[in-house]
Amino acid sequence: MRTQRRTSPRLVPSGELDPAGLDRLLGADPVAHAFVAAHVESHRRSSGSRIPPVVGTAGPDGRLTGACWTGTNVVPVALDEPGLDLVAGHLRRGGSRYASIFGPAEPVLGLWSRLERTWPRPFDVRPVQPLLAIDHDPAPAPHPGVRFATTDDLPAVLPASAAMFEEEVGYSPFTGGDRGYRDRVATLVGSGRCLVLTDDRGRVVFKADLGSIARGVAQVQGVWVDPAHRGRGLAVPCMAAAVRLARRSTPVISLYVNDYNTRALATYRRVGFERVGTFATVLL
Repeated sequence: MRTQRRTSPRLVPSGELDPAGLDRLLGADPVAHAFVAAHVESHRRSSGSRIPPVVGTAGPDGRLTGACWTGTNVVPVALDEPGLDLVAGHLRRGGSRYASIFGPAEPVLGLWSRLERTWPRPFDVRPVQPLLAIDHDPAPAPHPGVRFATTDDLPAVLPASAAMFEEEVGYSPFTGGDRGYRDRVATLVGSGRCLVLTDDRGRVVFKADLGSIARGVAQVQGVWVDPAHRGRGLAVPCMAAAVRLARRSTPVISLYVNDYNTRALATYRRVGFERVGTFATVLL
């Protein structure tokens, strides 16, 4: 009697990745995979290449079973236990040259458990970050002053963005040079993906960025209220306005937030966001 030989799962390098298979994995959860989907689409448009910096895992039949973005950040799309082993091995061979690992909590923490003994101690590990989404206009009245920033706002947006980053991450985004961060903020403003409320002197009071947009989902990041204006009831109407404006072109708005940020969670619930998953982040 002939027995069928079993083939172990294998790592699929970027150059061999099946674009249709990757699109299938990304489409399984457009909210959770908005970051990777947006970067894949941008890479394909700008470089003319069908293959972005993503590694995959394939089963015995060659079908793509998992994938992981491996650009500046490591962002798993879908990885089972064998896939986690394969991708962790690939990352170890490449060295700890990444800024973070983030995305759906289970594969993020699974990867980190396989890497933490050989990689440097992380800056921070945030294991529970509720992933929230809203697919309708918020019920709270929107603040009428919230609008999309223009290039004229850039001098005011940049320090607000830097203050948000330092408050969230714990160090200045200008550490090691400011060109990259300035360019990133300028791109967000120039592409109409930064929403602001400014005071009568042009200073930013509230801001929120549409960091990733793909497959009908916009992932919000960089939400910030000037500390001098906190406690004045601005967060809910400003966020409600930002969601309404963003939904003019993108039906689903999502974001993720640290579980210990109870004030932010309360604000997002009042706006109408609902929890749809859990993210985790390892800051390297």
